[in-house]
Amino acid sequence: MPVKSAPSRAMARTLAVAATSLTAAAMLPAATATAAEPYVVGGKETAVADHSYAVYLTDDRGRQFCGGTLTSSRQVVTAAHCADAMPADELGVVGGRQDTRTDEGIEAGVRDVWMPSDYDNPIEGDDIAVLSLDRAMPFRVAEVADAGDAQLYKAGTKATVLGWGRVEESGEQSTTLRSAQVPVVDDATCADAYTAYDKNAMLCAGYPKGGVDACQGDSGGPLMVGDTLIGVVSWGEGCAKPGKPGVYTRVSTYEPQLGGQAIDS
Repeated sequence: MPVKSAPSRAMARTLAVAATSLTAAAMLPAATATAAEPYVVGGKETAVADHSYAVYLTDDRGRQFCGGTLTSSRQVVTAAHCADAMPADELGVVGGRQDTRTDEGIEAGVRDVWMPSDYDNPIEGDDIAVLSLDRAMPFRVAEVADAGDAQLYKAGTKATVLGWGRVEESGEQSTTLRSAQVPVVDDATCADAYTAYDKNAMLCAGYPKGGVDACQGDSGGPLMVGDTLIGVVSWGEGCAKPGKPGVYTRVSTYEPQLGGQAIDS
């Protein structure tokens, strides 16, 4: 199954905003800039000023291929399959940019990458990474869900997924930031949809009938409840398909490790 963010969708997820869905791409990890493609499907354009913690990753040619979340002025949380797509010195992070065709906002390089030592591919879990930036970004940062935030993961909780990915499974990549609301799905339903589902490392979000989901190009991007990051766009089967919700990395599981990577501005 494709992942939602590295060079190709069958490889990763990106957020596509289309009248169909915000689901994760295929269940395979994306390893290159072309593998990342999921975008927000079934969503709408949204102002980056209202979600200034939402950033995107670029390859060595400046092309957007994944999303990320600013959790401190010099720390970005993203998917491991995005961070693992290329050497750190070829990765870039862009913040405060509404439209990828412009030069607004701030660009930063990546000086260090952390990811769980057991990470292999998104379907096996641990699909999370922290990028340490070479310069500070003066934007509002997201709170990070921890063990005390169990209520944020209750089935039916409305969450917001953000990204610059495709707006439909076979459509074009969005050039502007998009968002969509999706409900958190209970673990039993997600396990029925995906045999590889691990409730400790993952969570699902989406509607039974599909129509709204993250897609290729959205991989690594945030799943938010208010200003709290609860998930990272990871993988799924197609985008916004009925009975196939998007799969996200469960951030609260990794919060103790993420905090250890923090860098002071």
